[in-house]
Amino acid sequence: MNALHQHLLDSYRAAQHGEPAPPGPGTQDVAALRAARDHRRFEAVLAGRPATGRLRLALRLALRRRQRAGV
Repeated sequence: MNALHQHLLDSYRAAQHGEPAPPGPGTQDVAALRAARDHRRFEAVLAGRPATGRLRLALRLALRRRQRAGV
């Protein structure tokens, strides 16, 4: 059973009990990703590391190393 089947089953059961239908699959994905990002930033601050820009900095440094090596 995939997420859509489960959602349809949950919607049917909610309708039978007169309850509101649950949110569709995937509607909370963006909120979950934002919460994970915020948690990662919070952990970085507690560890004394910069909270933002770490990925871009790492990519930039890797690019510089490749250019210096002539690759």
